[in-house]
Amino acid sequence: MFNQLLKHNVMLKKILIIVSNATVIGPKHRKTGVFLDEVAHPYVEFDHAGYEIDFASITGEVPGLDNLEAKDEVMNAEFLNGGGWDKMQHNRKLEEIDVSVYDAIFMPGGLAPMVDFPENPLLKQVIKETYERNAIVGAVCHGPVSLFNVKLSDGTYLLKDKNITSFTSEEEENYAKADVPFDLQTALTEQGAIFHEATPWSSNSIVDGNLVTGQNPASASAVGKKMIALLEGKSEPELARL
Repeated sequence: MFNQLLKHNVMLKKILIIVSNATVIGPKHRKTGVFLDEVAHPYVEFDHAGYEIDFASITGEVPGLDNLEAKDEVMNAEFLNGGGWDKMQHNRKLEEIDVSVYDAIFMPGGLAPMVDFPENPLLKQVIKETYERNAIVGAVCHGPVSLFNVKLSDGTYLLKDKNITSFTSEEEENYAKADVPFDLQTALTEQGAIFHEATPWSSNSIVDGNLVTGQNPASASAVGKKMIALLEGKSEPELARL
C-alpha cells in the first residue's frame, strides 16, 4: 500500500496557474481582474483530475476577480468555496517559483492580463522555457496575450505558424475596445499566429503540439480538458472530441 501511495505521489501532475495583478484598465480606469469562469472552470477540471495546483502572479499580491455575478454557477461556486479562491489569494511571486517542476502552466483571461502580461520579461522567459521543455502551455480569452512577444531560443516568435485562438476582434468590438491597449487578435496574428475564430462567445479551443488556447469564457473548461488530455497522453482523435 505504501509503495502504491508513493507511486501515486511521484506521478502526480503539477499545474501552475499564472494570474494577472491588474485591477483597472484603460483611459477610463475600468475595473477589471481575472475573469471568474476562466480561472474557475479549468481549476475545477484540474482538481477533479487529481492534480496539484499552485498559483503565481507577477507581484504576488491578491488578484481582482471579474464576473462575480456568476458566483453561483456550479464550477465557479466550487472554485470559490472549495479552496481555489483561497489558493489564488495566497499566490506567490512568479520570481520565487521554480517553474521547471510543473507539468503545465495556464494563464486565464479577463481584461487584466492586457495590462501586465504583454511585456513582462520574466513571464516571457517562463513561457519560453516551459514550451521548449515540452511541458504544456495553456491560455484562454485574453490570457493568450501572455504568448505575445515570447521569443524562442532560435530567435523566432513562439506564435509563428502556431494554430491558436483568443478573444477575437469581433468580440472585443462590443466588449472593451475602448479599454484595451491594442487588439489582441491582430497582435497575435502579426507575430505569425494562424488564428482560428469561431462564432462570438461560442466554445472554441485549439491544440497545436503542447500549446492549448481558448477563445472566450465559454472555452475555459474545454481548454482545461484538453490540457489534461495532453498530460495523460491521449490521442489526437480523443482530443478532437473534447
